[in-house]
Amino acid sequence: MPSVKIKKHAPENDMTPFVDIGFLILTFFILATKFKPEDPVEIKTPSSVSSTAMPEKDAFTVSIDKDGHAYIFMDNPEFSRKTVENISKTRNLGLTEAEIKSFTNLPSIGVPFSQLKSFLSLDAEEQKKVKQPGIPVADSTGGEMFYWIRDALVAYSGRKLNLLIKADNGTKYPAFKNVLSAFKLNDQNKFLLVTA
Repeated sequence: MPSVKIKKHAPENDMTPFVDIGFLILTFFILATKFKPEDPVEIKTPSSVSSTAMPEKDAFTVSIDKDGHAYIFMDNPEFSRKTVENISKTRNLGLTEAEIKSFTNLPSIGVPFSQLKSFLSLDAEEQKKVKQPGIPVADSTGGEMFYWIRDALVAYSGRKLNLLIKADNGTKYPAFKNVLSAFKLNDQNKFLLVTA
């Protein structure tokens, strides 16, 4: 009896499922990515061997550039709003609802209280063109940074606020010390230093 011969042919590779999976993964990463907010100035952080990761939420970051100018950033819009409302009340700034909303949309802020209202009244494109002079911290009382930290702590009452300091590698010690004074005056002795 003759044996049945099975016809041999080249195996087919249907790549359609692989392409579908590839596009699904690509779409997921595009939609789930959290982009880093713009910094008002470029800060080159010092290197470190620390393995502690930077907190991803409820962070209050004080950035100090190489010239000693300080800027703040809050990642949570809800608490950012509460903070600026407290600042407006305690410092009698009289910020409108539109100016408060403008503050919550900013990646960071670095203007003194005297310029805050006029800065927030600008539209988003004009705000990007303004060179922010930094929040005053030039004395041992913490300057205006003391009030920003105090009101952020009030807004976060009952929750953990992660305090971060991100200083440029070329920042002089007196500028760093003045920011530390603002933290100490608010009884905040625990914070993280952001490094590369």
